[in-house]
Amino acid sequence: MGKDFSNISGRAWVFGHNINTDQIIQGQYLTLLDYDEMVKHAFEIRRPVFASKVKENDIIVAGRNFGGGSSREEAPKVLMHSGISCIVAESFARIFYRNSFNIGLPLITIPNISKLIKDGEIVIVNLLKGTLTVKGKGETIHGKPLPERMLEILKAGGAVPWYKKKK
Repeated sequence: MGKDFSNISGRAWVFGHNINTDQIIQGQYLTLLDYDEMVKHAFEIRRPVFASKVKENDIIVAGRNFGGGSSREEAPKVLMHSGISCIVAESFARIFYRNSFNIGLPLITIPNISKLIKDGEIVIVNLLKGTLTVKGKGETIHGKPLPERMLEILKAGGAVPWYKKKK
């Protein structure tokens, strides 16, 4: 059975607005070609402890324009390889949004989310309903549910597996 997109649970890493792909993984590390090595440098400038503290199923919560800048696919791949299970932001740069879905990394938009969540809180994301709940608080914050096509791509594991299933 595939991933449960109605119950993605993990610890929140909260970032502000305009986090670009160079902040996620600097260009100088793209030549490493090994994601185990690249992950060690994730958010090196912005949050130096990220690489050593991130855990499987953690969730990034961010402000507006997450993933702007360079169109490098390595940025979402590094996050996914580090264990990030989902990214919730107020908005995403368009190319980062598509690159993430292409590799099977779930994203969802929720207005003002970066002001409502604290670093380290355990959050539960429901992609089907477009919601985020903070564990223990009971309050559900509403955003936009994912379009059916994007869910299909995620369920297939990304754009290439989705396309192969359609052929």
